Amino acid sequence: MIGTLKRGWGVGLKTTWTLGKVIFPITVIVTLLQYSPILHWLIAKAAPLMKWIGLPGEAAIVLVLGNFLNLYAGIGAMFTLDLTVKEVFILAVMLSFSHNLLVESTVAARVGVSVAMTAAVRVGLALLSAFVIHLVWDGGQELAQYGFVPQAADAPETWGEMILAGVEKAAYGVLQLALIIIPLMIAIQFLKELKWLDTFSRWMAPFTKLLGMRENTSLTMAAGLLFGLAYGAGVMIQAVKEDGVAKKDLTLAFIFLVACHAVVEDTLLFVPLGIPVWPLLVIRLVTAILLTTIVSIIWNHFEHRERKEATYEH
Repeated sequence: MIGTLKRGWGVGLKTTWTLGKVIFPITVIVTLLQYSPILHWLIAKAAPLMKWIGLPGEAAIVLVLGNFLNLYAGIGAMFTLDLTVKEVFILAVMLSFSHNLLVESTVAARVGVSVAMTAAVRVGLALLSAFVIHLVWDGGQELAQYGFVPQAADAPETWGEMILAGVEKAAYGVLQLALIIIPLMIAIQFLKELKWLDTFSRWMAPFTKLLGMRENTSLTMAAGLLFGLAYGAGVMIQAVKEDGVAKKDLTLAFIFLVACHAVVEDTLLFVPLGIPVWPLLVIRLVTAILLTTIVSIIWNHFEHRERKEATYEH
């Protein structure tokens, strides 16, 4: 038991270090950007596009902060705006698909998944879902009633204060990562050595097979669904090393998870905004299943065609 604990602890520390090297510098840089003219320039450029997805111009700040920082920043910005239930729901769906892009896309690269693909899928899903909701939903015109309004912190004024704020956020982010990743890796180590993961993989096999993946992808899927892309990536890194997860399965798993990850935490975060959260969860889950299935079918088609061509050549 002590040996298993030590092995899990070691894997957790290594994984935290691997992801922390990505998360820490990006968080510092993005925090500095938050207090620079660049952020305001981005918001000004994005504002004219908002009308196409049923949002007022000032909603651009929510999307910019949510995508460049995290969900908490986007939600905090929403509390400062007078928005209708429909507008808040559109923003919630968009941010569910597309948030914390820089960190989570860079983390994706650590497991061999294209940064461009990850970002394109997430932003594409966000824009498409917003456009569809804007077209098909006529309701939700009443003003949203927020459950609470967070206290805004004083903005740093000097470069020293800005850098300190960035370092504090980055350190907190890595600490939070470690508090989840290390116990998770210890638990996974116990599950592996007790052979419980084999049972879990068998339970998940029909679902992963339906999506075109092998059963050894089930652990990656579960981690991403429960803990999010960044934490799921920690499990993915280890799965690639130990379980021999194929590149195709890894890509399909990540495509599923970019549409539907951290389903409990991300969904509950929107409860104080006074919107229906069950439709939000259903939209994410259905989109993830359909998108992954379509990509899997197309991938299999091309693989089959390549095998046929190779056979004819011989």
